[in-house]
Amino acid sequence: MIKPIVQKKEAFKVMGISVETSNENEMTAQAKIPSLWDRFYQEEIYKQIPALNHTVYGVYSDYTTDVNDAYQMTIGLEVDKDTQANKWVTKTIPASQYLVFTSKKGPIAQIVVELWQEIWNYCKENNIKRSYTGDFEVYDERCADPGNAQVEVYIAIQE
Repeated sequence: MIKPIVQKKEAFKVMGISVETSNENEMTAQAKIPSLWDRFYQEEIYKQIPALNHTVYGVYSDYTTDVNDAYQMTIGLEVDKDTQANKWVTKTIPASQYLVFTSKKGPIAQIVVELWQEIWNYCKENNIKRSYTGDFEVYDERCADPGNAQVEVYIAIQE
C-alpha cells in the first residue's frame, strides 16, 4: 500500500443516487453497492447530472455511528453548490482534513475492495481518529480502463 497523505479539502457537493447499507450487509449476497453502481451506469445517470467535470464519486455519509453501523452510499458527480436537486440525491461533503489513500493499479472491483481492507487495517493499527463526516472514493481519468484502474479514497479525520 502507498503510504497515505494528509490533505485539507474544502466542502463540495455531489449529486447522484443513494442507498443505505452497512459494511456487514455488503459482505452478504444482499449487498446493495454493486447494484447501485450497475444502475448508475446502465441508466446513464452520469449523463443526466449537471456536473462540473467527469469525475465520479462514491460518497459515504450519514454514518449512524462508525464503520460498524449503517451509512449512506451515494454515487454521483460534483455539482455547483447552488445546483438544486431535481430527482437526484445531493450530499455536501464538509470541509475537512483527510487521509488520502491511493490504490495499486488493477481491475476496479478488486482494487477498491482491497484498498478498503488496507484502510481499515491502517486506521486500526495507527489509532486513526476518523470523524465520520463524509468519506469518498474518487474515480477520475485513472479509471478510464476498468481493467487497469487506480482510485483514491479520502477518509475524514479528526484534526
